[in-house]
Amino acid sequence: MKRMEREEECLKQELEELQKQLGKKLKFEEAVSSLNSLLQDRYPSASPSLHRLFYTVICRVATVLKTRYTAPGFWLAGLGLFEKAVCLISDTSEKEYLKTCILQAKEHLHQLDNPNEPPQSSNRGYLFEGHLTVDPEPPQPNWLVHTNLLTTAATLIAAESSSQGRAENDDNNNTSENAAGLLQDLMSRLDDVLPLVIPDDDVIPSRAPPASKEVVAKLPVVILTEEILAKLGTDAECAICRENLVVGDKMQELPCKHTFHPPCLKPWLDEHNSCPICRHELLTDDHAYESRKEREKEAEEERKGAANAIRGGEYMYV
Repeated sequence: MKRMEREEECLKQELEELQKQLGKKLKFEEAVSSLNSLLQDRYPSASPSLHRLFYTVICRVATVLKTRYTAPGFWLAGLGLFEKAVCLISDTSEKEYLKTCILQAKEHLHQLDNPNEPPQSSNRGYLFEGHLTVDPEPPQPNWLVHTNLLTTAATLIAAESSSQGRAENDDNNNTSENAAGLLQDLMSRLDDVLPLVIPDDDVIPSRAPPASKEVVAKLPVVILTEEILAKLGTDAECAICRENLVVGDKMQELPCKHTFHPPCLKPWLDEHNSCPICRHELLTDDHAYESRKEREKEAEEERKGAANAIRGGEYMYV
């Protein structure tokens, strides 16, 4: 009995190590090949807990393929693993997910074989693991639009001055040249002018900084139990990687009570300071940003207080 327990513990460690290697591009194919061999040799006699771990690692392969790698060699390795797994795994829902993975792999490889075909539309695209959809390019800020307009105007005036100079008298030439010179001077001093027009950072909405490292490090980690999964529902999944949750999964909980796999949440919080679902904000290490938020909060409370006072009849107009 102890020997079997030791063997299962060794297999568990080996699977966990392979799962880590899947995130390293140079080791991905080798890790999938080793997983394929273990699946063939050890899965039939493994315990139910190891069956779940096998499935978890296989799901990880699917996630890494869909979020990181496009090379056909990686997808071929994944396809072979999915086809082997679907023959060995008996759980109906797990089989259905693996069939979906097989279909996605074949579609991906078919698209690579036929590059002239238009790509299939998708509602979700990834930059890398942990990141959500690829946002469209934002519109140009007003100051940049104005800069481009001024540059174009200065160029046109200068060109007109050059072409018409021979036909006009000296006074008109001087007027056109002076106008072009003024515009060019304005362009060269734009960096000096902007701070006068826009006095502080509050007017220009800047991108929110990432969450505080200390706050992220102190986020509680919850290990899913059958009781917790029962409350979440059978279709519960991590909102970032879209993998179904299973007993034993470690989940990191945000103050808003939404939970995510720690490896999925970390890249997101390295770039943002809010929950991917509800946008509840965490503290950041950017003191200027936090001060601005505090001033905005105080201003909002003052506005609400004034509105309540007026509704309560405190301010009477004569």
